[in-house]
Amino acid sequence: MAECVTPGLIDLQVNGYAGVDFNDAGLTADALDHALAAMREAGVGLCLPTLITATDDELGSRFAALDRAVAHSRLGPAMVPGFHLEGPFLNPSPGSAGCHPPAAMGPARPELLAWLQAGLQRPILLITLAPEVAGAVDFIRAARAQGKLVALGHTLASAADISAAVAAGAGLSTHLGNAISAPVHKFANPLMAQLAEDGLTASFIADGTHIPRAALRVFLRAKTLSRSILVTDATAAAAAPVGIHDFAGMRIERTADGSVRVPGEPTLAGSALCLDQAVRNLVAWGLAEPRAAIALAADQPAKLLAPALAAHGIDADAGYLDWDATLHPCWVGL
Repeated sequence: MAECVTPGLIDLQVNGYAGVDFNDAGLTADALDHALAAMREAGVGLCLPTLITATDDELGSRFAALDRAVAHSRLGPAMVPGFHLEGPFLNPSPGSAGCHPPAAMGPARPELLAWLQAGLQRPILLITLAPEVAGAVDFIRAARAQGKLVALGHTLASAADISAAVAAGAGLSTHLGNAISAPVHKFANPLMAQLAEDGLTASFIADGTHIPRAALRVFLRAKTLSRSILVTDATAAAAAPVGIHDFAGMRIERTADGSVRVPGEPTLAGSALCLDQAVRNLVAWGLAEPRAAIALAADQPAKLLAPALAAHGIDADAGYLDWDATLHPCWVGL
């Protein structure tokens, strides 16, 4: 099939890759380069390493290690403009919490964000929170005033809470369709409210496990392709063998079917998805034409991050795909 040139793909939610956990307080520049090189082989030119819910001290140590690793790595300065903080301002209910530790969750605190950011060379560009937690609206306003992107996720929020969050400046739904407690009311639930909210772009994990294909088709029709992006929520288990891996102080297991779970439990714990495969999946499943699928993993994430990318002088780097499932290299600042 015909080749097409694309910008480097952009992953706004990646917790680790190729055996490397970005949530490790012992993360080194060499380990980060190993992960980023593997991501580059999958066409990724830019990413936001994502740290999940933890205690304040754990987050401080993990961000410091991640920031140092980026600064001293070969690929980090070109591929990592900043970071994604997913938590700890999330709903601790079973199902909504996902694999995040509920005991570390709490109200939205601008002072925690300021403290975490103070020692970093690169900014926290994206924060995911649950809009029903105490202080969420004021936090969103403060974060938006600092030029940060705010997303909603791990939530049981009402439609009113979601509308208030959007009015305050929230603009994204994190891995919509996941981290929602079950059962929920068939109409009055946070999934329906976010699908209906035109002020929210939605990110989706298109691995066939987090969202069944038929459901993803419905979600993309409701949200429209123009207000949708692809993310991986990848962990160290992505581009890595079946078996046990580390994730934010936990043990996770990549199973034979490709899913990543807490060992012995049904709880999903991120994914083993590569972003180029998510693009191919949309095409193979008949959910988007190649160009539209690429846009969900490149052009549209770039648009969301455009102000931050411009401030850091970072351009989208070109790689190219052909649709017989061959990936050609993505060059990043080389």
